[in-house]
Amino acid sequence: MSELDQHVDTARRATRVAGDYSHVLLVRDLPAPAGEVWSALTEPDRISRWFLPVSGDLRVGGAFTVEGNAEGEVLVCEPDSLLRVTYGAPDSVVELRLSGSTTLELEHTVSLDVADGAGALYVGPGWDISMLWLLKHLDGTLPDDPVAAENSLAGQRYSAQAVHRWADTLTGLIAPDALASAVDESLAQYAPDLPRPA
Repeated sequence: MSELDQHVDTARRATRVAGDYSHVLLVRDLPAPAGEVWSALTEPDRISRWFLPVSGDLRVGGAFTVEGNAEGEVLVCEPDSLLRVTYGAPDSVVELRLSGSTTLELEHTVSLDVADGAGALYVGPGWDISMLWLLKHLDGTLPDDPVAAENSLAGQRYSAQAVHRWADTLTGLIAPDALASAVDESLAQYAPDLPRPA
């Protein structure tokens, strides 16, 4: 078991369907007070350490770009408690909620058109590894190169485990064949170098 493996079950995951949307929820307790977490979530120089470089106008109504990933708009920004942005499309909304000492809830709302409702398998594992890097940034154990760590075999094993945890949240929400297909596609994206079961 790698050092990363011990973290896969410290996150809580859930998926629910409401109307035409799937709501993908990742909850993680973080080792820092809300102000410190908020700084890591909203200051471009800190975001780039654990996530990706971000540029643009990071105020309500402002547009931003996440390098090599997505564009969006800041919808709500309530310091130390709530950040809501569009992410990649106007109806793809990411909400970050901070509470307690300190719990981060990340909810990504995606259209059911995304992979026949299996959106959790397309967005969940990516957020999973990103939130792990945020935790490690906050506790001072972030790898020097998070991208290389994510692409390492240990990083891919973590992501593969996360894929299966996300698949569990979809059981009963989508057809078994669609779920199996989405798991295969998600594993190919997030853990491309790991062997697949025959």
